[in-house]
Amino acid sequence: MRYLASISYDGSNFYGFERQPRKRTIQGELEKVLTRIDKHKVEIKGAGRTDRYVHAYDQHIHFDLKQNIPVKNIKLAMNAYLPSDIRCNSVISVSDDFHARHDCIQKEYRYYINVGKYDVMKDKYLYNYNSELNIKKMKEATKYLLGKHSYKAFCSGERENYNSTIDKITISKKGNILEFIFVGKSFYRYMVRNMMGLLLLVGQERVEPIMVKEILDKGDENHKYKTAPACGLYLYKVKYDLSK
Repeated sequence: MRYLASISYDGSNFYGFERQPRKRTIQGELEKVLTRIDKHKVEIKGAGRTDRYVHAYDQHIHFDLKQNIPVKNIKLAMNAYLPSDIRCNSVISVSDDFHARHDCIQKEYRYYINVGKYDVMKDKYLYNYNSELNIKKMKEATKYLLGKHSYKAFCSGERENYNSTIDKITISKKGNILEFIFVGKSFYRYMVRNMMGLLLLVGQERVEPIMVKEILDKGDENHKYKTAPACGLYLYKVKYDLSK
């Protein structure tokens, strides 16, 4: 039987999602627990691979079990054995050809920046930028990122293609915390953090918003922005059409 699970995790103490030898990873911990439950080797596939220090409220994974275990008991068993920085939110059964990454129709990432005083207690969970930014110009810049594009300028590593669609980007401020919401089809390695790096330059008034369009159109990899810190990034939601 194949199952789809929603997973939350605090990425602070992990070397990212993907399994690595002799490294503590999300995939490694989940597979260890599911193998213990099923008494057979279990491998999982995720909706995406989050980087080291990136957090998730609603990552999704699929996996196959040989044991006939009631769905409600799978969640209970997982949370009984998982470490305290990973939780299983839900488990459902899906068809045997379902794939957590390929069948995803939309993802939502959120990024948090503290523009107020340095907060040591939240340093692992947001970017302590600790200075004001021009939000109006940042909002203007985001409109150039919307729609269907090649996002090569904002991706790290080689891919066959860099095409995707970003449906929505919003910026809001609550107290001293800026919240950036990115909603789209696919987000590739470092893509959100690289877009945030350029938006920070816009907010610092070091480049004009139109520069975002120029870099995007050129696919310019010789950019001057820095990749934003991973600790401020959250995989917030993953959507599927399970009615098929």
